[in-house]
Amino acid sequence: MEQTTLLIIIAALSLISGSVLGYYVRQSIAKKRAGTLEARLEKKVLQVKEDTTAMIKKAERTSSDIVDKAQREVDERRREFLKAQQLLLNRESLLDSRISSFETKEKELQEKGEKLKAIKDDLEKLRLKAEEKLEKVAGLSREDAKKELLELVEIEKEKEILERMKKLEEKGMEKLQARAKEIVTMAIQKCAVPQTQELTTSTVLLQNEDIKGKIIGKEGRNIRTFEKLTGVELIVDETPESVVISGFNPVRRQIAKVALEKLIADGRIQPAKIEEKVEEAKAEIAQKIKEAGEKAVYEVGVIGLNDKLVQILGRLYYRTSYGQNVLLHSMEVALISETLAFELKANSQIAKRAGILHDIGKAIDQQVQGSHIEIGIKILEKFGESEEVIKAMRAHHEDYPADSLEAVIVKTADAISGSRPGARKDTLENYLQRLKDLEDLANKFEGVEKTYAIQAGREIRVFVKSDRVDDLGAAKIAKGVAEKIEEELKYPGEIKVVVIRENRVIEYAR
Repeated sequence: MEQTTLLIIIAALSLISGSVLGYYVRQSIAKKRAGTLEARLEKKVLQVKEDTTAMIKKAERTSSDIVDKAQREVDERRREFLKAQQLLLNRESLLDSRISSFETKEKELQEKGEKLKAIKDDLEKLRLKAEEKLEKVAGLSREDAKKELLELVEIEKEKEILERMKKLEEKGMEKLQARAKEIVTMAIQKCAVPQTQELTTSTVLLQNEDIKGKIIGKEGRNIRTFEKLTGVELIVDETPESVVISGFNPVRRQIAKVALEKLIADGRIQPAKIEEKVEEAKAEIAQKIKEAGEKAVYEVGVIGLNDKLVQILGRLYYRTSYGQNVLLHSMEVALISETLAFELKANSQIAKRAGILHDIGKAIDQQVQGSHIEIGIKILEKFGESEEVIKAMRAHHEDYPADSLEAVIVKTADAISGSRPGARKDTLENYLQRLKDLEDLANKFEGVEKTYAIQAGREIRVFVKSDRVDDLGAAKIAKGVAEKIEEELKYPGEIKVVVIRENRVIEYAR
């Protein structure tokens, strides 16, 4: 028991002593370790201080360099600014000196101007005095002297003036004629329409002479009924195996012809049948008139015409003028007008529309009083045609002034269509009368010896007396004859006036 207790005590003492010893050992180790860490920390602190000092020195050097560089730039800018300022001061000084110089020169010029003005006034006074003296000496006023001088210059330079005028006219006319021919040729070649001869009669062929008796009827009642219903005259006995229908109204004449052909084909010719066939012929011709108008409008390319206006236009298919079918003539005028307007930068649609409608008054001019132009204007106004179209169509015979370029174009196209070779036929009497009027008009001018109208009245040659008319007078006569022709005569196309002045000296050698 005591031994065990002793062992326990020894063990407890050993444990205690071991714990104390371990504590001191740990304390010793801890102190050594702490000393080592403090040394390290002190070393690190020293290193950081050295690095910081180096960085500060480097930053100080860098900032010093930057400050030096900035200072240099500031100094450079200051020098440039001072230099520019000095340059501006120099220029300002130069401008001041120039302004001063200009002011001095301006004063000098003003003084010189005043002196010149005074000298000019003095010269004007001297000139007036000299003119007064000259007028007194010469006995002529200034205006009279000027007039006499101009007359002398005109006489001396007359030949030169004529040559220049002729040269300029020839040069200009060559260009204008070439361009005009080009435009007109282009316009004409775009349309080619057939022409028919103007007649006031129509002929219906018969199979035999016996049919004439049926046409006349008992005591002439059939022929009287036929003439009464159609408004034409039947000529039965003059031509064998044919009947001639005479009448100035082409539509009535055509209705009569169709009705008579239907009666002959039917064989039953009596008043009731005549009335029936005449009504059928009227309906047939009315349909043909409408179709002719629609066809013409379609071929020309005019749109928007009133239906009644188209029907009236179709009546022109049975109307002729100097042997030229009026509807075909109107189509031709419309196409030529369109081409001319396009070339001349005018309104081609208005020109074309006015061209096809320009003779529409001829469709009913045998039924209504007035010229075909006045009738046409009323028709177009009634059916709502525009003012531009009416102005363009009404001037083609110069009854109204040409108020627009389109009016001049339609007038020109009408002349082209009517005057081209083969378009129209004229009687010999009218032809000879026109040539006589042309020659008589030129013979009225003073100094004219003789005149000749040639080329079917397209040219007139005027021979003047050389001892009474000089070159300048010949030019004046040519211009005067042309103006008189335009004022007094009506003609298609144009008439060329040629004035001839020649000197002939005859001597005989004996």
